[in-house]
Amino acid sequence: MNPRPCAIIARIGELCGLGARRVRSAGPAMRASPVPSLPASLLASLLACLLAAVLAGCAAPPEPPEEVRPEPMTPKDLAKGDIATVLDIHLERTLYYLRELTIKLYRRNPSQWRRTDKPSAEFVVEQIFAEPRVPDFAELAGARGVDAIRLAFHEDYAGDRVLALMAGLTDMLRASYDNRTEFYLFQDLDPQSLYNSARNVETAAWLLGNERGPDGRLYLLSNSREGEPRNLSYERLFGKIIAQQDTLARIAATRQQRQIRFVVHRVAGAVFFPI
Repeated sequence: MNPRPCAIIARIGELCGLGARRVRSAGPAMRASPVPSLPASLLASLLACLLAAVLAGCAAPPEPPEEVRPEPMTPKDLAKGDIATVLDIHLERTLYYLRELTIKLYRRNPSQWRRTDKPSAEFVVEQIFAEPRVPDFAELAGARGVDAIRLAFHEDYAGDRVLALMAGLTDMLRASYDNRTEFYLFQDLDPQSLYNSARNVETAAWLLGNERGPDGRLYLLSNSREGEPRNLSYERLFGKIIAQQDTLARIAATRQQRQIRFVVHRVAGAVFFPI
């Protein structure tokens, strides 16, 4: 029962008792003074309504706000632990940042998706992040992972460079998660693969901002060009992905008591590490 309405009933009883005691203890003059009164039937109806309302409050406590209701557990939640939940969240956020980066690149380079037979840039984005994954993109001639990333900056490539870059990055980062979409108890990741994937993202970001064709123009536009307002939103997205992978690599290494082979990485050399 809700204690607050019940306390009200108790307080009403105390007040009624107190009023009766005061009348009994008053002198003859006070008892003789006329006191206005209500008809007995009306008074009984009012008391009945009051008691019904208070008792209803006792019997039916208010429900908690919807936003604080706990979500029901599912059978698969029983097979998850804290580390599995951390892995799920990192994978989800990594794919989210990759999608945001893909959308921004297509907005900055709208001519790229028109090099394909796809109806729109949005259609290409959905294909890159489809579940289950698209087996192969015909435009990439079977290239996946870092091979697709390299293709995006190849002088002779005439296809969609945004597709090559982002499909390659997505494949490479998925591989660092063992190509899983969800994690459960006793499932671990290779910390070295996670660390290597972060270095590969750094290399891809450097190529995006610096690699140019024979005409001296960047293969893909991203950050601000000379004379444009400063725009570092692409670098921020790359930075978030790199930080995610580095953090997860340290978590996995600590959990498994393994060492990560840290390397001196020169992004300008465009070297990619194995996953």
